[in-house]
Amino acid sequence: MQQVLRWTTVAVLCWAAGSVAGDEQVDARLQQARTAYAEAAKLRDAGRYAEALAQGEQALALREAVLGSTHPDVASCQDLLGTLHELRADYARAEPLLQRARELREMTLGENHPAFAASLNNLGNLFTDQGLYGRAEPLYQRALAIREVALGKNHPDVADSLNSLARLYARQGLYGRAEPLYRRALTLRKAVLGKDHPDLARTLNNLANLYREQGQCGLAEPLYERALAIRESALGTHHPLVATSLNNLASLCREMGQYGRAALLYERALAIDEAVLGEKHPDVARTLDNLAALYADQGLSARTGPLCKRALAIREETLGNNHPDVAYSLNSLAGFYMTQGKYGLAEPLYLRTLSIREAALGHNHPLVAEALNNLGQLRLAQQRLADALPLFSRAFAISEKRLRQEALDFSESRLDSFLKFLRADEERLYALLRAHPDDVNVQRLALSAVLLLKGRSIEEAADTSHTVYRSLGAEDRETFKRLRDLRTQLASLALPEVGALNSANHQQRLKDLAEQGDDLEASLARHSAPLRALAALPAPADIVDRVAQALPEDGALVEFIAYVDRPLVPQPVVSKPHLRYLALVLLPDSIIRTVDLGPAEPIDLAASRLRDAMANREAAFHAHSKLLYQLVFQPLLPLLGNVHHLLLSPDGQLALVPFSALHDGYQFLVDDFDFTYVNSGKELLPRSQRPVPASSVVVLADPDFSAPLQSPTSSAEEAPARAERTTSLARFFSTRREELARRDWSLIPLPGTRQEAEAIQRLLPQAQLFLGPSATKERLLQMPTPGILHLATHGFFLEDAPAPTNTRAVGSVGLLSEDPHAPRPPDPLLRSGLLFAGANAPTPSTSSASQPPPERALATALELAGLNLWGTQLVVLSACDTGRGDVKLGQGVYGLRRALVVAGAETVVMSLWKVSDDVTHQLMEAYYRKLLAGQGRATALREAMRELRRTQPHPHYWAPFIAMGKETPLRMLESKAQE
Repeated sequence: MQQVLRWTTVAVLCWAAGSVAGDEQVDARLQQARTAYAEAAKLRDAGRYAEALAQGEQALALREAVLGSTHPDVASCQDLLGTLHELRADYARAEPLLQRARELREMTLGENHPAFAASLNNLGNLFTDQGLYGRAEPLYQRALAIREVALGKNHPDVADSLNSLARLYARQGLYGRAEPLYRRALTLRKAVLGKDHPDLARTLNNLANLYREQGQCGLAEPLYERALAIRESALGTHHPLVATSLNNLASLCREMGQYGRAALLYERALAIDEAVLGEKHPDVARTLDNLAALYADQGLSARTGPLCKRALAIREETLGNNHPDVAYSLNSLAGFYMTQGKYGLAEPLYLRTLSIREAALGHNHPLVAEALNNLGQLRLAQQRLADALPLFSRAFAISEKRLRQEALDFSESRLDSFLKFLRADEERLYALLRAHPDDVNVQRLALSAVLLLKGRSIEEAADTSHTVYRSLGAEDRETFKRLRDLRTQLASLALPEVGALNSANHQQRLKDLAEQGDDLEASLARHSAPLRALAALPAPADIVDRVAQALPEDGALVEFIAYVDRPLVPQPVVSKPHLRYLALVLLPDSIIRTVDLGPAEPIDLAASRLRDAMANREAAFHAHSKLLYQLVFQPLLPLLGNVHHLLLSPDGQLALVPFSALHDGYQFLVDDFDFTYVNSGKELLPRSQRPVPASSVVVLADPDFSAPLQSPTSSAEEAPARAERTTSLARFFSTRREELARRDWSLIPLPGTRQEAEAIQRLLPQAQLFLGPSATKERLLQMPTPGILHLATHGFFLEDAPAPTNTRAVGSVGLLSEDPHAPRPPDPLLRSGLLFAGANAPTPSTSSASQPPPERALATALELAGLNLWGTQLVVLSACDTGRGDVKLGQGVYGLRRALVVAGAETVVMSLWKVSDDVTHQLMEAYYRKLLAGQGRATALREAMRELRRTQPHPHYWAPFIAMGKETPLRMLESKAQE
């Protein structure tokens, strides 16, 4: 203890002596050492590592000569030199220096001193760079704890520890643990260091890396751009960290298909690294590998091979044979040999890649999954399917585990991007099934992927909604309320002034609100994650059997898949991928049958033409109906046997056609098959927390579109925002009045919907009807959870197409009256919705009746997703285009149908085109009669369609509606059915 106190006293005295200007007693050699040390640090920050080493070694020699080998200032020199050797990738020299500095600081300053924490952090950086992650983590955690206590939680050194620990987690594939640390470091550094500090750029760059590794290119790009700008400004254009930013931005450009820009950035990064770090530095190898990957993407194999070989040689020499980065180079070179058909050369490289990654990263890292997939492709090329399948199965299990852990706290848009990022590996399994359609194990693996991944986004969003309403506390419910209010603001911005949608300010407002919405969604997802995890989906090995057990005895599940078909084995010449359709049939005994339906283009064209022919009441619709039957349904018949109850999970454009209206040349399929639509077969699985079914029946119909809207009450906080939106709408109305009048924008009354509502009440006397001025958006958004919700009004899906008269459609809504080539709101849930009372009501600033609907009369799908329909057995959208929206492969149709499923509705009945007002009420009355008779929710619709067809033979009238969700009879009507 006396020794520690003595050296501490000496250190304090030396510091005090050095801090007093002109102190004549300062030893000249110590002053020289201090100058050399400062110069070394300055050169390090400038990226001039070799020159910094010379100055650092001089400072160390002087201090050891004057102060001895156990002085804290000697430890500072050792720490600096160790860091410089690490930056030069000379790890053998770096480690003893960093270890000695740590020991000295612990001995002289104590284990709770910030300088000791710095040594721990630097030593952790060394181990991280060497791929020794298990040794790095405890050092980082201990350093962070010391710094938070000694310096406070808002000190820049705390941000340094947070950044280092997050970087470690990211390298281990633990992105969910890394991101909050990066975000905290970013906030801290921005607040303490300012927005232009190089340390801020480090965190920006690392967070962007994380986003890129999750496929979130839109989130990564602005961070990379900002980090590069900061570094070029603060460090100059030839600094190694600038090269790092250039390399990372280039990799993002490559992944976005911007090959020309990527090549320029890579070449610039390579020139900097070679000039500053030397031609054998690992950073040079990194850029070589990335440039080789770019050339491989373009099919430039002659350039690819030499770069791969050079990168591998550098990494093996500098990092050893078992470093994760060596595995990256091995994998790149193996891929090059694969494209050349040199499987014998590729195999040992792939095997070594897998071995290194499993040892260094564990068995569940995304890079291990990549190695397994690549080795599986090699086995396929070697005609060894039996050996390839276990590899693909393991890789898929890793990906699924990653999805369950990593994406639990994602917002909806971010989850969509992540699923799209994972899509290539998923599609490989579908291509494998096409190549081996009769292999039972291939069938099971492919169907497992379909059942787990198809419609996954809507399932996760619905689970979050359910947990918020049923299990979370007041704080989360308040967050959900804020999210609903924000979505209403977004909806109001879909009514801009002339030209406003193209303005930078308007676009920025949309972007800001969308980002706020993402943050609120992520917060709700994060808080609900533990409860949602308790109700996890079955494992990949079990999902097929579990869904088969949930099928009705007389039914079968038909999963249609639209996928991008790519070669299973990499080819030297890059071919353009194309879209195909597969169909997989699952029977209750777990038997799987499959058929390749062929290229998607003719199928999608036939589907679109059939839908248009039916929507437009074309007399020649039969030809289109028969063609789609021949392309899509006829190939299924040998797979179905005697099954006539089909649960359809369509994909692509097939999600927008009614299979009941397909014609086999003799009859419509409605005469022989009972169709129920589902987003995915996993919807058949029983829920662990089944909501208590509600029993009320609520009908909103025949809205009085000219009814005056009452001014809503606003809190002091809400008033300014509401006033701003009202003013914006008023300006919009006044500037657009003449144009709108020319377009004859109006919402005609829908008397058929009143007849529809009254017929429902005759059948179900307990039904609550809200008609005319009472059929308001506020009524819908504020109602208690109903058992049945029936909405009969105008609906819309924004395509700027003129609406036929006497339909439940609108021709122009807000920005629909803009130039048809003008940009649309980016969120498809803002481009579909329903209209309610007051949609034509004049605002205080204008008396025109030809106006777009005020925000309080238009309910977008985005807003309706916030309803509490957990316990609602049936929602009927008796309006136009309510089943339409943006089609996203594998994830369904983004529009009203998605919104109401997310909100909790068990079954949604919706339309695929503009429906007739004077006929639809007949169909709906028949539907409720069938439901009341105890028929299932889809069966009742089928029977109502057949009944209407007797008087209205064209499918335009009887076939526009489909039922998605549960098929069973309504529980709340069982007693009436028995009567």
